[in-house]
Amino acid sequence: MNKHMSKIFSKDFFEGIKDGIPICLGYFSVSMAFGLTAVLSGIPIWAAVLISLTNVTSAGQFAGINILVAQGTMIELALTTFIINIRYFLMSLTVSQKVESKMKMRERLGIAFGITDEIFAVSVQRKKDLSGDYMTGLILTPVMGWTLGTLTGAVATSFMPKTLSDAMGIALYGMFIAIIIPPARENKNVLFTVVLAVILSLLFTYIPGINKLSGGWSIIIITIVVSMIAALLFPIEETKEIES
Repeated sequence: MNKHMSKIFSKDFFEGIKDGIPICLGYFSVSMAFGLTAVLSGIPIWAAVLISLTNVTSAGQFAGINILVAQGTMIELALTTFIINIRYFLMSLTVSQKVESKMKMRERLGIAFGITDEIFAVSVQRKKDLSGDYMTGLILTPVMGWTLGTLTGAVATSFMPKTLSDAMGIALYGMFIAIIIPPARENKNVLFTVVLAVILSLLFTYIPGINKLSGGWSIIIITIVVSMIAALLFPIEETKEIES
């Protein structure tokens, strides 16, 4: 049995699976929150699972759900997810410099689909060249965790009493606050960026005229403006890596 498996799956594939397990476990819990949010927002269970399977992007999916619920246009949805996920272009470019030269185009496209922050971090730290088998294992495991977590969270809403499901909605906002507070306390630049985003969000909510903009366009404008201001005020200085 082991010999037969080794003929089908290479050592690199199993190494990818092993490296992807911690990511898978982390994704499972976060995607449960997405599944809960999606279904409570009126999205069917099958649609929530399909969104996770074909996107694998937490921030983009949560933003997309908000736009769908607000009945935003397809242009708003496309632009919002594009802006939120634009960093993956740079990540994919970096990973492309580490893949084996013999890698086929279909394998490269598969890797491009599966790049996330965590998968990128693990892949760039690998000492060897990135083979197709290794990246397949590294991507497959987290994608399964993300998709199954969404399914679990979505199905769980069927068994939850209304009071608990309402509480889970509040807990989701608490999770995002818990994500931004630690770095904001340690870095004044992050704190400024967060506060600026909050202020602009309040302006787009309460100022007459601009508060008539849909949620999708508000997210797009706020994201672009805050990112530009932060980039101008707090540019990252290029540092040369010192080989030890």
